[in-house]
Amino acid sequence: MRVLIQRVKEASVTVDGDIISLIHSGLLIFIGITEDDGREDILWLTKKIANLRIFDDENGVMNRSVIETDGDILAVSQFTLMASTKKGNRPSYIKAAKPEISIPLYEEFCSEMELAVNKAIQKGVFGADMKVRLLNDGPVTIFIDSKNKE
Repeated sequence: MRVLIQRVKEASVTVDGDIISLIHSGLLIFIGITEDDGREDILWLTKKIANLRIFDDENGVMNRSVIETDGDILAVSQFTLMASTKKGNRPSYIKAAKPEISIPLYEEFCSEMELAVNKAIQKGVFGADMKVRLLNDGPVTIFIDSKNKE
């Protein structure tokens, strides 16, 4: 499982011209899922994300988590995070899990994220043509791969 985390001042998801999710200060999380992913990946990532110290403290040092700042979270499924660009110029998405695997894992990720931060989170619409708007804060953008824990 791969996630791209962006610290944002605000973010929203629009589908068919309607804003379906909107957050203010917090995290926008893009989630890519493979067929090899499971509960262990979800639990590790949600704990890591909830406690990631990427928000400024009173001294302007990134030393606070989304929990400590009571920040919002918007989670968006994004199969393109699983792109392979090794051959040619057209990315291959063969590593991305099929919907019958990725939808339940995405939903479980969102549920576990809510438990980790002890509040409801906002979500995208799986498989929809979403327009994601964000105001990156910093900018702070972090990539985490549960199979490559660096």
